[in-house]
Amino acid sequence: MNPLVLIIFSVLIAVVVVGMVAALVISNRKAIKDRQMAVIMGKNAVPKGEKTKKDAQNKRRDEIARKLKETSSEEDDEEKKARLSDLLMQAGMDISVKQYFLFSFLFAVGITLVAKMLGQSGFVLLMVFITGFLGLPKWFVKRKIKKRQKKFLEEFSDALEAMVRLLRSGMPVSEAIAMAGKEFTGPVGEEMNRIYDAQKIGVTLPEAARDACRRMPLTEMQMFATGVSIQAQTGASLSEVLMNLSGVIRARFRLKRKIQALSQEAKSSAAIIGALPFLVGGGLFAVNPEYMDIMLNTMAGRLLLLLGAFWMACGIFVMKIMINFKI
Repeated sequence: MNPLVLIIFSVLIAVVVVGMVAALVISNRKAIKDRQMAVIMGKNAVPKGEKTKKDAQNKRRDEIARKLKETSSEEDDEEKKARLSDLLMQAGMDISVKQYFLFSFLFAVGITLVAKMLGQSGFVLLMVFITGFLGLPKWFVKRKIKKRQKKFLEEFSDALEAMVRLLRSGMPVSEAIAMAGKEFTGPVGEEMNRIYDAQKIGVTLPEAARDACRRMPLTEMQMFATGVSIQAQTGASLSEVLMNLSGVIRARFRLKRKIQALSQEAKSSAAIIGALPFLVGGGLFAVNPEYMDIMLNTMAGRLLLLLGAFWMACGIFVMKIMINFKI
């Protein structure tokens, strides 16, 4: 078969596979939202156009569903429009966006000079510079965000219980938050101190908690902000709200650990399968370099390597979707 025809055929198949994967992801998200709306609206709910004005219960359900849709769309827009300044804030890095780009540029120049000293071609130098300027720094920031969020979750429930004990002993809410910020180090202490500092300059507690959700965009932190806001509006006991929230957070944390343990086998299998072609190819090249010449020194071989890498990336992406459980 003509190599050009083979390449065109492979590209067409790749486009079809990518489209199928994208459609699967979109349909999965839509199904989840539809199930949420069905639960809120009730099993016997009817479409909006057929509802009667006399049924007050269905009206309330429809209003809650509409608000939830608006909130979900706003959250999706915020996730898509996540700014670099927010990412730096979530990572706990006290630097500006200009400083971030300056450090990224210096890092990219440094690794590009190292690659030039190793005698790499101009194309490789360009790819190294782009990766060092746009890829690796952002990967580092996101990795730091995950580590910070993980450490936050490990201590957040203990901090809530400490606040509950202080509130039950008669201490004001602001002082309980300040004491929690002093007793706990790391991300929990930092966020509690920031909430307390915001209160000292006149920001209300619900607004300070919502601002903390931007720095720590976790479901547990959103629960905390919601509980504080409900307490401020209804005057309910904040100690009971925080105690119930602490139990929910502990249960969610245990469930996440259990899911992580159960899915570890699939993750290990995906890592082994993904690394196997590179290990085998590297071993063959080390044992008999001439055996790999046809793949490395010919145009058809390089194109086949690129197609193989693309298909491997598609497979890893699909496996990641299958084993990525969100709670």
